[in-house]
Amino acid sequence: MRTATTIEGSGGDWREIVEYVREAEKLGLDMCWVAEAWGSDAPSTLGYLAARTDTILLGSGIMQLGTRTPVAIGQAAMTLAHLSGGRFHLGLGASGPQVIEGLHGVDFARPLGRMRETAQVLRQVFSGEKISHSGEHFTIPRPGESRPMRVSIPPVDVPIHLATLSPKMLELTGEIADGWLGTSFVPEGADAYFEHLDSGLARAGRTRAELDICQGAEVAFVDDPDELSGVLASRKKELAFSLGGMGSAKTNFYNRAYSRQGWQDPAAAVRERWQAGDREGAAALVTDEMVLATTLIGTEDMVRERLRVWRDTGVNTVRFYPAGDTLDQRLTTLGRALDLVRDL
Repeated sequence: MRTATTIEGSGGDWREIVEYVREAEKLGLDMCWVAEAWGSDAPSTLGYLAARTDTILLGSGIMQLGTRTPVAIGQAAMTLAHLSGGRFHLGLGASGPQVIEGLHGVDFARPLGRMRETAQVLRQVFSGEKISHSGEHFTIPRPGESRPMRVSIPPVDVPIHLATLSPKMLELTGEIADGWLGTSFVPEGADAYFEHLDSGLARAGRTRAELDICQGAEVAFVDDPDELSGVLASRKKELAFSLGGMGSAKTNFYNRAYSRQGWQDPAAAVRERWQAGDREGAAALVTDEMVLATTLIGTEDMVRERLRVWRDTGVNTVRFYPAGDTLDQRLTTLGRALDLVRDL
């Protein structure tokens, strides 16, 4: 398996964040994804990291549809690809109505069609050809006096990874993407994802071997098994937030993902409590098994075995979120995790 991590700059010490990535590169980490969400933008951070690193792959994890035009996304991606010496991968996602409509003030509706058309435009941008697109969501150039143009950046190959969770979006990922950035992943329930990815791959005449399956999870080591219950308890409110508080009052893609993987009743109960304002009650409904299912938390033997399950399920790239209160602790956790992957 290839190894990766994700960073996000908002609220953190930028010097420490950059040092984390540089030290992770020295440890042999393969890739660093940079999140955007509702905080710092990804391209600025990636441009700085491109100048401060040498070998580690860099990716946007993710840039959000609706916050930029397709061509603006392409220009940023090509710029980062050239700045990094070909190390950049473009991660795209639809985000959700709360961020897209509530923060950016643009329509979230019909993300499937917008994602497909954005990817179509991006392929033209990357190739250096004149951009001409007439779809339901984008028309380039607009009718009138304008004519098709090409960007003046030299053509460059930029792999496109889609961050998707819903069935139709997963099918689209299999059909058009180079990689899948997944989350809320339960290996035992992976068919809830792979069924739709495989359908899209078949539509394009491809196999799963041609798609990078990249999954992320917190990794934390417990040297004393008696400490495990305390560590899991501290993570339950975070999972309760994902199941109950992410997205809008009507739309929570994380809750739906858990539901499709066999956790429908507890996920619904957690969301109901959270939406009612009972945060502690929502967290109390999250079981140890729910946390362990989607994380890499436990003794070294437990994490090693869980990584083996992920690999055997079909994960190509494991994206680590290392636990630790300090930079040194996070790097120590990351180093231990990398050693386990190498042992596999």
